[in-house]
Amino acid sequence: MNCNMSNPRTKVLKKIVFFSLLVPLLSLVSCYSFTGSSLSPETQTFLIRPFPNNAANNNPNLSQDFTVALQNRFAQRTTLKGAVDKADIIIEGEITDYNIAPTTISSPVESTQTGNMIQAAQNKLTITVKVHYENHVAGEESKSFDRSYTDEVTFNSDMDLMTIESSQVKIVNERIINKIFNDIVANW
Repeated sequence: MNCNMSNPRTKVLKKIVFFSLLVPLLSLVSCYSFTGSSLSPETQTFLIRPFPNNAANNNPNLSQDFTVALQNRFAQRTTLKGAVDKADIIIEGEITDYNIAPTTISSPVESTQTGNMIQAAQNKLTITVKVHYENHVAGEESKSFDRSYTDEVTFNSDMDLMTIESSQVKIVNERIINKIFNDIVANW
């Protein structure tokens, strides 16, 4: 028996074996999502409504900054398209708490005739956001939820608040948006 590789029959047999292995491999790849998304393939659009700032302490830029950052996260990290109405998923809510408070107290810095002056050594910025999530895709409605998300950042009190507030808010917003995104898209 001659095993000549140039035999036309051998070439056809090689092609058959190759394609018989390739087809199941491609079908397995198409079943798996490399994004790790738990959103169904039928989910095509999203709508993120403005998050009003209803916190007692009001940062005038917080509502817009938070809403735009959340919209950007979904636009950049999913294949979903933004919609103005009748979206497959809708995210809305409100900012319910925005607070900057001292967390640790330092020893007295200055003595006066009336007593010691106490200064905060660190301050903590806390933001809480209430989220209402609706999934309108058939069979996915049970994934809808209402949740509150809180995060915080601590910073030295000797820093000028007017200078660092926006960067600290950005850090907390990013953390909260990560939690929201993971709960909706990754379903962790």
